[in-house]
Amino acid sequence: MSIARIIEPAAAALDRTLASHRRAALWLAVLALALFLPGFFTLQPMDRDEPRFAQATKQMIETGDYVAIRFQDEARNKKPVGIYWLQAAVVGTAEALGLPQARTTIWLYRLVSLFGAVSAVLLTYWTALVFLTRRNAFLASLLLASTILLGVEARLAKTDALVLATVMAAMGALARFYLQPEKERGFAQPFIFWSAIGLGLLVKGPITPMVPLFAALVLAIKDRGARWLLASRPFPGLLWALALVVPWFVLIMIATKGAFLTDSVGNDMLGKVASGQEAHGAPPGTYFLAFWVTAWPLAPLAALAAPFAWTHRREPGVAFLLAWIVPFWLLFEAVPTKLPHYVLPIYPAIAILIAMALERGALVAKSWRGRAALLLVPGLAGVLVAVGLGICIWTGRLPGTAAFAVAPFLLWIGFHLLRDIGREPLELSVIGSTALALCTYVFIFSGILTSGPADQLRISPRLAESARQIAGTLPACPRLAAATSGFNEPSLVFLAGTDLFMSDGADAARFVDAAPCRIAFVDMRQEAAFKAALAPTSQVTLGDRITGLNLNGGRKLDIGVYARKSLTP
Repeated sequence: MSIARIIEPAAAALDRTLASHRRAALWLAVLALALFLPGFFTLQPMDRDEPRFAQATKQMIETGDYVAIRFQDEARNKKPVGIYWLQAAVVGTAEALGLPQARTTIWLYRLVSLFGAVSAVLLTYWTALVFLTRRNAFLASLLLASTILLGVEARLAKTDALVLATVMAAMGALARFYLQPEKERGFAQPFIFWSAIGLGLLVKGPITPMVPLFAALVLAIKDRGARWLLASRPFPGLLWALALVVPWFVLIMIATKGAFLTDSVGNDMLGKVASGQEAHGAPPGTYFLAFWVTAWPLAPLAALAAPFAWTHRREPGVAFLLAWIVPFWLLFEAVPTKLPHYVLPIYPAIAILIAMALERGALVAKSWRGRAALLLVPGLAGVLVAVGLGICIWTGRLPGTAAFAVAPFLLWIGFHLLRDIGREPLELSVIGSTALALCTYVFIFSGILTSGPADQLRISPRLAESARQIAGTLPACPRLAAATSGFNEPSLVFLAGTDLFMSDGADAARFVDAAPCRIAFVDMRQEAAFKAALAPTSQVTLGDRITGLNLNGGRKLDIGVYARKSLTP
């Protein structure tokens, strides 16, 4: 049976569901959640960035200081405060509702990213309506929702999904300033635009304003003027954006005696421009190569849309999208520090450009090159499944139930796309690609990364659980102060406690031997020094052993969990 026999009724049903913008938005939200939720609640804290953000938020709640940003005793002056405030609001609400262990429940912190990712999809639809019919605006947004990179960011408690939502709000308004007749403009668009700029500055500094600024500069050069920007009401708008940002900025500058500006701009931002920071340096062209994976299944369709974009580059709508994509991409290709999520703000523009080519009948795969590009859709799904199975072999565990449940659908859709893609109408290929992406994400995130194969990677959660069990055997110790030697990941700080003492083996021995209600996590490479430093009359004994693989680098770990068996010396 051809996959079109299944997808064509779905395409017909699509028209019925798009009877209004409200219904389109509702279906987009539902489909986005279906793509983002596999693994969302069960993925462990993913070292290293996610638990750093979550731990800084947790410390705000613990200390009541919602101005300074800290990770243990270290000032975290890299990003503004917006993401921490939003995460703290979610966790604080969960605590008020009585959710147990809310402060160490990582998915609560991720809810902000989930909200940002779904909002970005809906705002892509709103933006695409400037360029496309309702049907194709829906397809553009669905393509964005199905991309790997946005799906990953939706599952991580960090800034990038929320930043994308602010970028889309700003660019949706900017597109209306540039492309819509003046009589159709109102006060809503300037308010949305400048609010997005202000909120973006509070979440990740200059990224949100950078995207519309670059696009506007390119369009101003192209058109030899930019009077259309007056529709944004720049002077009151800028004052409003600054009003959202300046109060906290003044407070943090006072609290850190000016160190925040030095660290965030001088060390973090300019450090990334000058050199590859934190071992993330890479040459120009890296993003182009990574795009074929991080933007799957959107990337092969982008290759088919490229000739259309070049041919129609002088049309206002296409020119706007290219002004959004090209300068931002070139800038980050030139910057030495490269991380995949840096170019996420241009993915919605690419999705809209693809849908525009589709709407004009210019998204075709008649040549062997076009069909070869489209074969990357089922091909990369096969690679991802193979990687998941490789993790199973690496860890010696079978996939979870979700992997077995979705495998028949994954194989069936993948086979038919492999056979029919490029031969059926490409709109059907877009819908089929999204269905394939959904099955792939269920297989990977629910069937592999949060099931049996992930147990060997869940070092921090297993250590924290071991500490809770040992504390349960000591009635006078509701909680154990902890030290760690040889395993210093941020996820352990988040789960074991802000006061986690990071040390070598000898210092860990002195720490756990000095007082009751203490525990030490000691990697086998440090155990000889740990045991040698224990007092001859020490009451410290081995309570548990945790073995597995470090999520970062894959190093084998064998960690002893040591605690005093007595509350008295």
